[in-house]
Amino acid sequence: MSPHGRTSPHRLAAPAPSLRPHPAGRDRRAWVAPAVATALLTVLGPFAVLLGGLSAMATDNCGPDDCSQALTTSLTLIYGTLFYGGVFTFCAWLTAWLLPWKPRWSVPRAWAAAASVLPPLFVLALVLNLPEG
Repeated sequence: MSPHGRTSPHRLAAPAPSLRPHPAGRDRRAWVAPAVATALLTVLGPFAVLLGGLSAMATDNCGPDDCSQALTTSLTLIYGTLFYGGVFTFCAWLTAWLLPWKPRWSVPRAWAAAASVLPPLFVLALVLNLPEG
C-alpha cells in the first residue's frame, strides 16, 4: 500500500531464479582454476613434448659421446621431466578437477591447477636455454 492509502499497480520484480541453484556452501567459481589449467595444458603440453623430443638434435654437432656435460645434463633433465613430470601433471590436473567444489577447497584446487602447468613450463625453459654442445 502506498502512503496515500491506495494500492500501487506497480510491483517490484522478483529476482529471476537461477537455472541451477547452488546448494549452500558450494563454490560457484570452483571450475575456473582447473579450466584455466586445462586451457594452458592443451597448448603447453604438446608444445613441450614436441620441442623436448626435438631437443636431441642438439647433439648433432658433437655426437652423443663428445657433447659437453652441461648439454647432456640438460637433455637428461628434459627427458626425465617429460616422463615423470607428465605423470605429475596429470595427477595434479586431475586433483584440481576432483577436489570437492566447496569454498574450503578453493586454495588447494588453485595450487593443484598451478602445479599441473609447471612441468611443461620447465621443459620449455630447458629447451629454449640449451647450452652449446
